[in-house]
Amino acid sequence: MKFEEITHKIIGCAMKVHSTLGNGFQEVIYQRALAIEMKKQELDFQREMEMKIYYEGFDIGTRRVDFFVDNNIMVELKALIKLEDVHLAQAMNYCQAYKMPIGLLINFGAKSLEFKRVYNVNHPENKDYTALNPKISKS
Repeated sequence: MKFEEITHKIIGCAMKVHSTLGNGFQEVIYQRALAIEMKKQELDFQREMEMKIYYEGFDIGTRRVDFFVDNNIMVELKALIKLEDVHLAQAMNYCQAYKMPIGLLINFGAKSLEFKRVYNVNHPENKDYTALNPKISKS
């Protein structure tokens, strides 16, 4: 995948943060620590960037995503005991709403770091990926 190297770096940064801090802190603490680690890895990112959400061309509000990395990867953080399907759906929706090809959902709240890669199947960058993985639908 095109963004595999960068997503590996981000996940590595998250693993360092989780191994240092453990679980049990608020999300903002992990967000600050992850920003430090990503700077150390010389990743290009924006933190808590506010973006508009549109519905059929109408501006219906805004949402802040924890990180945008390399102008292509959305990173959403959680500090929950367990990730639920709703969190994965939220991350997938953000990828589509922001027209990002890929995103990461990272949970610092569990005893072991949890992370999921999410793909915007409607993004042109992923046409080869969806062709190779017919189980992924363009819903």
